[in-house]
Amino acid sequence: MALDGIFLYSIIHELKDTIINGKVDKVNQPEKDEIILNIRQGRKLIKLLISASSNYPRIHLTETNKPNPLKAPMFCMVLRKYLTNSRIIDINQINNDRIVVLTFESRDELGFDSIYSLVIEIMGRHSNITLVRERDGIIMDSIKHITPDVNSYRSTFPGIKYVYPPKSTKLNPFNFSFGEAENYINENNIDLNENMFLMLFTGISKTLSKELAFNLNLANITLNTESFNNIIDYCKNIFNKINLKKFEYFSYKNDNSLIDFYCFDLKSMGKYTKTSYVSPSTLLESFYFTKDKLDRLKAKSSDLQKIVNNNINRCIKKAKILNNTLKKCEDKEKVKLYGELITANIYALEKGMKEIEVLNYYSEKGENIKIKLDENKTPSQNVQSYYKKYNKLKKSEEAAHEQLEQNTDELNYLYSVLTNIKNANSYDEIEEIKKELIETNYIKFKKSRKTKKSKALKPLHFISSDGFDIYVGKNNIQNDNLTLKFANKHDIWLHTKEIPGSHVIIRNSGEIPDRTLMEAANLAAYYSKGQQSSKVPVDYTEIKNVKKPSGAKPGMVIYYTNQTLYITPEEPKLKEINNK
Repeated sequence: MALDGIFLYSIIHELKDTIINGKVDKVNQPEKDEIILNIRQGRKLIKLLISASSNYPRIHLTETNKPNPLKAPMFCMVLRKYLTNSRIIDINQINNDRIVVLTFESRDELGFDSIYSLVIEIMGRHSNITLVRERDGIIMDSIKHITPDVNSYRSTFPGIKYVYPPKSTKLNPFNFSFGEAENYINENNIDLNENMFLMLFTGISKTLSKELAFNLNLANITLNTESFNNIIDYCKNIFNKINLKKFEYFSYKNDNSLIDFYCFDLKSMGKYTKTSYVSPSTLLESFYFTKDKLDRLKAKSSDLQKIVNNNINRCIKKAKILNNTLKKCEDKEKVKLYGELITANIYALEKGMKEIEVLNYYSEKGENIKIKLDENKTPSQNVQSYYKKYNKLKKSEEAAHEQLEQNTDELNYLYSVLTNIKNANSYDEIEEIKKELIETNYIKFKKSRKTKKSKALKPLHFISSDGFDIYVGKNNIQNDNLTLKFANKHDIWLHTKEIPGSHVIIRNSGEIPDRTLMEAANLAAYYSKGQQSSKVPVDYTEIKNVKKPSGAKPGMVIYYTNQTLYITPEEPKLKEINNK
């Protein structure tokens, strides 16, 4: 992704026009590696997001509201102590690199003015946010503590002097000469290819380097004095335009997949769908929000997925064992037949016989069959042995069928939980699924006396194109509440056929149009395991035809007199009502 020194330069320009002289009203830390500064600029409240995420580090203005932890992390408390009510007096970028310094002026406990710097290093897994006291360069705290055993060159923890990351030896794109460029290329053996500018200038990403090479048609250039001068002239012109702050913001998408973005139009991305934005912050908000959210939810739900997958694997192994048992039990009728035949011929048996050949009078062909005997048993004991074996196989078969049915129900339930985890859009939804797994004894949980009862989440609520209310359960607890408590007997219930997914309810306030039915069916398919499939079967019927078997797990129901629609799911376009 192209959050390089050049794009960061455009963000600094936006922030200088927006938050300079603003006062810090609040400091929040919704994630372990992310802070949000609420800045009061006159009567306007502006939120600045700063992230030291290993995958998506960034700084930009935001309008997203994120829930905060019940107890603020230590770094957040330190920022609140030193930065609350402070004024932002300056914003700088260090050497066009991915280092931003926000300078704050605040008043200490004794009434003296103090200057603090918030140093933001946007450097992948090495990203960090550090609060530094200006007068002596001492670190007050950092969002990631780096100790000498991790990095011998520089550490970041409270009480030591802050050391900036090593300065890049590359050229500053806004301040270099032809001679410096020529010497640097020769000294570092830089080849004429799409990575040339990445290797030559600081703050240049692979995306921009590729774009410059594409526009210059580097692949067809022979390097000589004239061509070299043309290349450097072109670069100087591009960087001069950037220095004039004439930015345009675009993202590039392939189908539904976001590819890249930049602060001017990339000709090398011509084959992709282009979207324009009014500012770098709106672009980054749009580009990173979904990616970052999915990554964090995946990390948050990884333990739950592991528990569910382990239980799914257990059920799959159990099913194999039970099916093997049933296969062995297929011989039970043969064993019963042998018992009856030797009973009918018991007069011909003597102790010490190893087998007997008898007429199979149950067969239409009337053939003779050989039956093995235990030479150490009496004729009566041999008869009892076959009958005991038959009864054992019969009972094993009945138990295996019963257990296999229970195992199948459990497997379907676990697949539905796994689907709900993958469809979860917030930490609260993950927590609700965790509670469900605790209630169903898949997670062992010691109840604390001081456990705080959280408010139950509401299902998704959509309005169809024809004005009908449609509700979608996001987990099995919600599914049960929707279907068994919330819905009326004439409401329409939808669910993917034999595929784990959400219960969907259409409020029946009259004859339901086909368009609404198809929109609800799309929701049922989209919030199911069949989300990526085509022609997904969706059953629908009135609520009065849906029942919950006694002892069934959450979300598990049976239904009858249903009809089926086939639909290829797509992202819902209906208006969603926020009922939270």
